Amino acid sequence: MHWILLRGLTREQAHWGNFPAALQSAFPGHRFHAVDLPGTGVHYRQDSPDTIEGIRRLVCRQVSHIPRPFGIIALSMGGMVALDWAQNAELGEIQQLVMINTSSGFSPPWQRMRPVAWPRVLRLLSRRELFDRERDLLHLTSNRPVPLDLAKRWYSIQRQRPVSLANAFNQLRAAARFTPAPHRPLPDALLLASRGDRIVHFKCSEAMESRWQWTLRLHPDAGHDLPLDEPGWILEQIRIWLPRS
Repeated sequence: MHWILLRGLTREQAHWGNFPAALQSAFPGHRFHAVDLPGTGVHYRQDSPDTIEGIRRLVCRQVSHIPRPFGIIALSMGGMVALDWAQNAELGEIQQLVMINTSSGFSPPWQRMRPVAWPRVLRLLSRRELFDRERDLLHLTSNRPVPLDLAKRWYSIQRQRPVSLANAFNQLRAAARFTPAPHRPLPDALLLASRGDRIVHFKCSEAMESRWQWTLRLHPDAGHDLPLDEPGWILEQIRIWLPRS
């Protein structure tokens, strides 16, 4: 099966680091494709829509050459795009769905982005000093020590493919307004969340579990960027879940 990997707000495929290679090693019979949202990565010169639906439509055009069916692994805002995609896909197009530390309009605003995170995120997105911004974003999204070389890599990504302030706010607006349709798009999906997430409350994933009886697994202390903090844990949860889906 071909899998699409989607990152979150203002992040691109390079921010996955070694995670796609780890997925390929763990699941050699599958193919994994990291795809950039509009306004980020290879599409950083493109204007980002300010709705999840608009972002999803552009992502679907990007992957039109990849054979169906798809599985999707998506983090944060990428999970919103993945969910909207699954709810609007042709029958059988999306067969597996893994959403990591994501949220939706099924949860109250103070859970979708914790109140203490709002001013920090807005301040960081508008900050001009790129190295300090990327380092501080890492400290906000990760609950592990941040090595200097990692902060330098994220700084280099932003230098090469800068996300404009307008696109950052368009994505933020899209995420804040997203409410899924009420119907369950798949019989099961894997929801992965962390109790230690300082941006999105894990109760957002619990809300989807309760609504649609999907599979939820909680990590005790990792941060919002769960693939950065605990990639091995994610691989193990996918390995356990896949035969059941």
